Amino acid sequence: MSSRSAGSIWRRLGRLTAVAAATTAAALVVAGCAPAGQAGPEAPGVKEASAAPKARDAGKVAAPPKVEDGWPRWGFTHTGVSANNVTEEFEQVVAGSLARTPMVQNQHIMGFGALNPEPYPGRFYWEDLDSRLNLIKESGATPVITLCCAPDWMKGGPQGPTEESAWAEHLEDAPYRQHFDDFARLAAEVAKRYDDVQYFMVWNEFKGFWPDHSKPADYKGYTQLYNKVYDAVKKARPDARIGGPYLGFDSNRDGEGELRGDWGVVNQNVIDAFDYWYEHKKGADFVVVDGASPTDAHELLPDEFGALSKFTDVTAWLRKKTGDLPIWWSEWYFQPEDGTEWDEPRRLAVQAASMMEFARSGAATALYWNPQEKDGPCQGCMWDPRTGAETPTGQLIAGFTRWFPAGVRLDQVSSSDPEVRVLAQPEQLLLVNTSDADVTTTVGDEEVTLKPYEIRWSDR
Repeated sequence: MSSRSAGSIWRRLGRLTAVAAATTAAALVVAGCAPAGQAGPEAPGVKEASAAPKARDAGKVAAPPKVEDGWPRWGFTHTGVSANNVTEEFEQVVAGSLARTPMVQNQHIMGFGALNPEPYPGRFYWEDLDSRLNLIKESGATPVITLCCAPDWMKGGPQGPTEESAWAEHLEDAPYRQHFDDFARLAAEVAKRYDDVQYFMVWNEFKGFWPDHSKPADYKGYTQLYNKVYDAVKKARPDARIGGPYLGFDSNRDGEGELRGDWGVVNQNVIDAFDYWYEHKKGADFVVVDGASPTDAHELLPDEFGALSKFTDVTAWLRKKTGDLPIWWSEWYFQPEDGTEWDEPRRLAVQAASMMEFARSGAATALYWNPQEKDGPCQGCMWDPRTGAETPTGQLIAGFTRWFPAGVRLDQVSSSDPEVRVLAQPEQLLLVNTSDADVTTTVGDEEVTLKPYEIRWSDR
């Protein structure tokens, strides 16, 4: 996202030290592990609640998009550090934990935990990708590969292994146009080597194609690269499914753009870039975007929970624009990256409420950018860096994966107090207190009391 500082970007690469804020205990109880009952992808169904709707949670439930039966919807992206970067025993602990609730897992081909895959033209280095894909396989995941970033020699650098300075200065450079075909051939080699991977996302956030977000992106250049990659991968692997443009939907407080809400206005440069790609792409099996609920100026409009409706509004706009192609959120962010710190219960409550937005809007996939570290406190990590044990964040994502896969039937259930958000399906109910105080509310026929920022799962 354009609003992120260089320091923030490198935190995402896993090159900075652990987040300083200590992780506090969170009120999170994950219900049993039985799979949720699912309707087919074309059977959205809505069940009337016994109480009259009084809160936004009881509003109209969007019909889910057409996806594969059982598609898990939720998952995460491996970043600079993952379980395979510690010890073999640690990797087995994490893989075993993740295997209890298989989800989508994504890995980039270069950077974000993987060294240069083609240091010399035609000479490949697969060790890092092999290691990550083995971890993904061990944990029973649905694997996804992001076709980014490009070897140095494709973007004006030297041949050979990437130098330390180049990681910091040039990882996110786009390949030169004369090397678009070379990158497409690399993408095809990746698809052939990992022939058990079916899903591929092309590039990442227009990196190198949009150096100044106050000006239009080089959407023609990105689309040219995308089309070459699409053709090359489809030729090598006709069964592969390919998505783009992996474009960040930045927003501002004000503006004249068509996509707007209480949360702000999407940058018109984003709309222009998306429209050009969509009109000129060779094809797409799904649409990939990302975004943050804060504005580019780190504002939460009207507050941290109200701003989350951006995810619903953008998803609805995309579904209408694309004829209901599956919409993937490759990354999403909900906490300002300006030094704002939240305690862990509050952060988890906002994350849970954001995932509720994706479930209601019919987003097909939402991938969490996992900020894993090797040691020390790690707010937002999915497993404990010291023990490999599942954290409250990991439990939250597993809970959504288990109970709210794409295509699940959502029931219309209300809360008498709008501070408590509700998401329900035939077998499970999820409540989130968005207040920093105790709240007593009626959900359906039952009165419940939730502690500040409490997340509660319960059988129905």
